[in-house]
Amino acid sequence: MKDTFLHQGMRKKLIETLRKKGIQNEKILAAMTELPRHFFIDTAFTKWAYTDKAFPIGNEQTISQPYTVAIQTHLLDVKPKEKVLEIGTGSGYQAGILALLGARVFTIERQEVLHLKAKKLLESLQPGNIRCYFKDGFRGLPEFAPFDKIIVTAGAEAPPEKLLQQLKINGKMVIPVGKGSQKMLVITRTSEMDFETKDYGNFKFVPFLSGVNKK
Repeated sequence: MKDTFLHQGMRKKLIETLRKKGIQNEKILAAMTELPRHFFIDTAFTKWAYTDKAFPIGNEQTISQPYTVAIQTHLLDVKPKEKVLEIGTGSGYQAGILALLGARVFTIERQEVLHLKAKKLLESLQPGNIRCYFKDGFRGLPEFAPFDKIIVTAGAEAPPEKLLQQLKINGKMVIPVGKGSQKMLVITRTSEMDFETKDYGNFKFVPFLSGVNKK
């Protein structure tokens, strides 16, 4: 894989586009400048890798639109060394961005083909501290809980209770919720029993499914 001056120039234009759309978090923009998105997309789509669009990555899954990645990452408000659980590894791009921001990332993928591909790519790129798991995202990773932050990259009909219980007190979950299109919710655990929810507008994701799909 090569990251040419052409790719770097295209990436710079994407960052300018994100700024115009209101993304102002310089740490996130720096991470997106550093991590080559075209590495995470099939070579057939390379020339479109730095447009602000989602693209298919196989198994009826997509790599999220860069704007969506930036928004979810901003809402998650990651601090260095925080434990972050990601549900839906997909291509591995979002996990890479979180790791570049200093998070200790635990990422789950239910599609074995995507899990193996993303794990291999992330191990070769080494953007930071990332552990990849082939599991059912609805169950989370109770053996490593509690987490400072949880990010879900698929549309859920409701926030899964098992994931909510894996949040630390004052921890945050960023999750798109709804059928068809989703509302981007930030759920903060304020006590053992209480959660505070804020709505950050409409987005569209692939559905959050239970179980695993072996290759």
